[in-house]
Amino acid sequence: MSDDRPRVGPKSAEDEPVEAGRSNRGLALRTVVPNAITAAALCSGLTGIKFAISGDWSLAVFAIILAGVLDGIDGRIARLLKGQSRFGAELDSLADSLSFGMAPAIIFYLWTLQDLPRLGWFASLAFAICCALRLARFNAQIDTDEQPHKSAGFLTGIPAPVGAGLAFLPFYLWMATGLEEFRLPWVNAIWMVGIAFLMISNIATLSWTSIRPRRQFRLEVIAFVGLLFAAMLLEPWWTIAAISIGYLALMPWGLIRYSRIKRQRAANAKP
Repeated sequence: MSDDRPRVGPKSAEDEPVEAGRSNRGLALRTVVPNAITAAALCSGLTGIKFAISGDWSLAVFAIILAGVLDGIDGRIARLLKGQSRFGAELDSLADSLSFGMAPAIIFYLWTLQDLPRLGWFASLAFAICCALRLARFNAQIDTDEQPHKSAGFLTGIPAPVGAGLAFLPFYLWMATGLEEFRLPWVNAIWMVGIAFLMISNIATLSWTSIRPRRQFRLEVIAFVGLLFAAMLLEPWWTIAAISIGYLALMPWGLIRYSRIKRQRAANAKP
């Protein structure tokens, strides 16, 4: 006997009938705006592949960076407009998988890994697959109450946009210095696989909510951000490389902070 009950969520199909009484109204304008930004991020990431095919490496990487910027603001705009929706969440995950998984993998392969036709392609596949797995894990844990990292203001593994940015660190250094050593395919294949596994790792990483500078340093923080923006205009590749290296350098500090919070929680839980 066939099951005619409508399926919900990922198991639904396009050809199944609409459930009686279900609203057929279109998306509200406040939900269209953040979804449009997500679509723009998707287009930016995929356009990076087009630039890479034509050999415009700088434009290809800048397209991925632009996709990361757009991805960082679409969710905040959705919350500001109160336009969060399940559709937007699914679209965001799909866009992230393509812009920060598939597109960087192809760009990196065309830039350096194609000199290792087999192992280089495996490294690119590993990066794309790990990005998709990370996003799938994130979606599966959205409604989970027990999330130790999230409740402490941390993330599990490095986010997909950050992973895409870190993967291109050899490219930033290559553009800044002109040294061909940063384009060695063996080194870059190992680097890309390492970043891929950091995305699906279970280590606690810093998030914006866990970085809270003290009030007496707020003017210094504002000045630092202004100088960082100026450096981005004057020396973009050195600046992006420094940001990437700084993020990697802060990862052990994040682990230490989370370990302290974990020990404190364990001590408080004791009767």
